Amino acid sequence: MKNIWRHSSLLPQVAAEYRILLGEAETPLVRSRSIAAALGLDALYFKLENLNPTGSYKDRFAAVLVSEMHMRGQKICIATSSGNTGAALSAYCAAAGIRCVIVAVDGAPVQKVRQMQLYGAEVIMVKDFGKDPQTTTFVFDQLEALCDSHNLPLPISAYRYCPSAMRGVETIAAEIAEVLPSGVQIFAPAGGGGLSLAVCRGAAQSGADFTVHCVQPGGNDTIVSALRNGDVAAVPVNASTTAVSGLQVASVIDGDAVIGHCRRSGGNGYSVSDEQVFGWQRALAQKEGIFCEPAGAVALAGLENALRRNELDKSRPVVCLVTGSGFKDMNAVDQRFQLPPTDAMPSHQWIKTIQTLFNQDYA
Repeated sequence: MKNIWRHSSLLPQVAAEYRILLGEAETPLVRSRSIAAALGLDALYFKLENLNPTGSYKDRFAAVLVSEMHMRGQKICIATSSGNTGAALSAYCAAAGIRCVIVAVDGAPVQKVRQMQLYGAEVIMVKDFGKDPQTTTFVFDQLEALCDSHNLPLPISAYRYCPSAMRGVETIAAEIAEVLPSGVQIFAPAGGGGLSLAVCRGAAQSGADFTVHCVQPGGNDTIVSALRNGDVAAVPVNASTTAVSGLQVASVIDGDAVIGHCRRSGGNGYSVSDEQVFGWQRALAQKEGIFCEPAGAVALAGLENALRRNELDKSRPVVCLVTGSGFKDMNAVDQRFQLPPTDAMPSHQWIKTIQTLFNQDYA
């Protein structure tokens, strides 16, 4: 069975009998069949992290963290999440027999909450958590103190809180390097910045010469403008206003380190609009057959902006990270795309509809 521990030399030491395996990692790196040509690119690839066991790259984080907890004999996991981390932790904790409690951000998509609950997690949603920086910092501080007092990790997918488990996310870069060993330009979406930082660190660990660009929705621009403007520190926002779930992180978290690592790689910061993101979500589904949640299309929106600014070397391969499954946030599909109804037709009418469609295609 494929799993993250094929890259055990890059990961914390966990004896084989304590490793919790659900078939994570080794996700496909798919070459674009349509969008690349439309953008004038020779080689555009999508890293399909939406095909992990619970539907996002956060399974890489959870696989390492829960395996470490299992090795230490810890019996309860208390974590925060906007959805994907919580779903991943809930699944791996279920497999390990560890009780899981998730403090969810305000407005986490109901599909993600239900996924956590079905795995057996207890979910507590806190008003304004993830939207207001003061509330977010307060929740983090309180949970950090609680976990410290019980000698437990606080599983937030960020280096500030869980540097050991974040090494699991670094394997994304190792897998890309096995296929495209040098000169790759990677676009990574960011909320708190952990993924972008993991790709930078993973590339360095693998000896890969990657340029890593960080992309954020404009309504949660804590990192990318500072990166673009030559600043050394990320800046919290008063309130996260983006509708892109999973990237609503008003505080800095790993932002300062992201700026330094991306800049050293030759990368830049790109702010994108929610409208761009939803447009590329649709395009990925209809042009490439890739169904991702809105956050999974953020990288591609950043690539679009890089091309508009004439800041991309078109001769070098480009990889966009597709971070989560579209099934994670069906609310976004219902609210953003005016898809036609599928009411049942009378039995005598359906064939006429199909014949009309054929006539349109073969006229």
